Amino acid sequence: MSKIFKAYDIRGVVPDDLGPDDAYAIGRATAHFLGADSLAIGYDARTSSPSLLEALTRGVLDEGVSVIDLGLVATPMLYYAVDELGAGGGIMLTASHNPAQYNGFKICREHAIPVGEASGLKEIERLCAERSAAPPAAPRGDRTQRDVLPGYVDHVLAVGAERPSLHVAIDCGNGMAGVALGSVLDRLSLETERLYFEPDGTFPNHPADPLEVENLRDLCDVVKKTGADFGVAFDGDADRAIFVDDRGEPAPSDLVTGLLARSQLRRKPGGRVLYDLRSSWATAEEIESAGGVPGICRVGHSFVKASMREEDAIFAGELSGHFYFRFSDTLVADDGIAAFVALLDVLGREGRSLSELIAPLRRYHTSGEISRRVADPSAILEAVEAEHAGASELSRLDGLLVRYDDWWFNLRPSNTEPLLRLNLEARERERMESERDRLLARMV
Repeated sequence: MSKIFKAYDIRGVVPDDLGPDDAYAIGRATAHFLGADSLAIGYDARTSSPSLLEALTRGVLDEGVSVIDLGLVATPMLYYAVDELGAGGGIMLTASHNPAQYNGFKICREHAIPVGEASGLKEIERLCAERSAAPPAAPRGDRTQRDVLPGYVDHVLAVGAERPSLHVAIDCGNGMAGVALGSVLDRLSLETERLYFEPDGTFPNHPADPLEVENLRDLCDVVKKTGADFGVAFDGDADRAIFVDDRGEPAPSDLVTGLLARSQLRRKPGGRVLYDLRSSWATAEEIESAGGVPGICRVGHSFVKASMREEDAIFAGELSGHFYFRFSDTLVADDGIAAFVALLDVLGREGRSLSELIAPLRRYHTSGEISRRVADPSAILEAVEAEHAGASELSRLDGLLVRYDDWWFNLRPSNTEPLLRLNLEARERERMESERDRLLARMV
């Protein structure tokens, strides 16, 4: 079973890697590990979800733990429900942006605090065989159903006050954003072009992974053809959003972090805003210009949320399109639909197009993320670190981060494969290209 336990969640191909017996064991192990009276459970529209859901639920009930059945929901709706309903934790049945043959589980404890590799997933994996063989508890838990959509809509609209009358193209990718977005749009003054709103776990139109440029093609084309003010695409479980500007060009998520910080800093002036260490210099500069206090953090939702709680941050963003909000004193969560609302707030207040707002932030030259399969990632990182010992800043916060006055780079190893990922930025294009090529030559 170790194959399906990842750094941040549980995920695998159904039925080869993950089946109902595994789901039952994970339900029992998770309920035992969390030690809660009740767990909220939601699921996405993949064809394998119903059978896995029933097995998972049975496992939780057999531990004597009650289940709050949320039905078909987006992952941010589960996070909201765990906090709002006072559940002791939650399990979201989803494989996020992965292809249709995958499924999996995202687990959180009270207040939607994530359970990752470093905070309990390994223990849950260890407990699976032990708990699945144990006799059911007496009495078993109860199962109740709750509709959290109306409350979630109020919750997500609270991140931005402005309601501009814009023309927007929206691609839900047949994922879970469509479950919530219709009710959100009913409360907004938008003309919309709606693509693939119907949840369909076979993803008949394109994979629900907006980080891949080819999956944005339909959205970009619609923005150009209809003259929309901007476009937004959501991943399979709606905890990520990728934006497209009024010219039909994808907007880099690190620069969008800088823009959305303006909205959140109006709500909480002087607040701390985090950005992942692959982000442009412009991101921190925009946070500062909006009166915020920028801070750097590791990549990955469990690390970002932990840093936000530790540093009392009000907002954070990642290059991957995860945007994190401090919804309340107790709830910190990533939410693609909230990011959409926050961008509307920015555009409404600024009165300029998304391309006009992004243009001044493109003031540095970036490589984009480049991945290479290598023989020994650790050996390469050590060698590159030694070569840059004289840099103005050197950090092992996440892989290797090296900063000079006029350029910087980050090399990160994959959690699951012998890969290194390079992100590099420089003040001058020539420097970016020469240093990029030099580092790529080392990545063999």
